[in-house]
Amino acid sequence: MALLDQWRSVAYNEQANRTTLQNLWNAYFKQERDIYAELLKNPDEVVSGTVKELADKFHVDIMAMTGFLDGINDSLKEKNPIETMEEDTPVQLGFDKELLYKNMVAAEADWLYNLEAWNDIFDEDTKKRLYKEQKSSTTIIKGKKVYPNDPCPCGSGKKYKKCCGRK
Repeated sequence: MALLDQWRSVAYNEQANRTTLQNLWNAYFKQERDIYAELLKNPDEVVSGTVKELADKFHVDIMAMTGFLDGINDSLKEKNPIETMEEDTPVQLGFDKELLYKNMVAAEADWLYNLEAWNDIFDEDTKKRLYKEQKSSTTIIKGKKVYPNDPCPCGSGKKYKKCCGRK
């Protein structure tokens, strides 16, 4: 079984004891925060190695590293083969800083996007802009309602009911 499947079977197990799962996630979030804090010290450095080597480098077990790789994959400039990776699979952590910040905001991971290290990467205005961009990208704005006697939005000059509103 690939590492990602193993991680997901444990981390998202609906039959598991709720307290056990909560403890697993609390421990994982602390490890995740520590890894990001380390990576953000040198955000332009592309850290690479096998899954096992990165787990050892960041002092976490293979499963925690697998969860981390799953979480960061959408923020990487070059995606890792997370679906098929094993302990000896080479991976890299070259991330897009703005995309990573936005993905942390999207995940509502305030323990990550509020890390002190971000202050050395982005100024306050940039962080606010990225935060707003992410939040507004998921906001649905309804268009103006078109009523039957309104001019048709297609620009024909006809009433909506005599043009595009016909069935």
